[in-house]
Amino acid sequence: MGEIAREARVRSGLTQADVAERVGLATEVYGRLERGRMLPSVPSLRRLCIALRTPSDTFLGLNTGEVATWVAESSPPEYEEVPELRRLMRTLRKLDASQLKLIGLVAAALQKR
Repeated sequence: MGEIAREARVRSGLTQADVAERVGLATEVYGRLERGRMLPSVPSLRRLCIALRTPSDTFLGLNTGEVATWVAESSPPEYEEVPELRRLMRTLRKLDASQLKLIGLVAAALQKR
């Protein structure tokens, strides 16, 4: 999400401070968002979409038509031994490709923390 925000900001000819002001965030917070160190709240994402004139689907990676690579990879066999992972896998199997891609982005962001 951060790379997309940076590309849209540069394309718009805005500084990080400009975007932060329009979105209602501190410049430092917006900088962390661009570096992929945090995800915006839903209201902040909405304001970011408006400020950068970029659809939310673009920020969420939902308009590429590709399935996230982590979905295509097979899970290690030990996931079946952990009840929480079994429940999560049952839930994931019910999602469509765009929902899985979104979950992948969230998981990647959590992994970086």
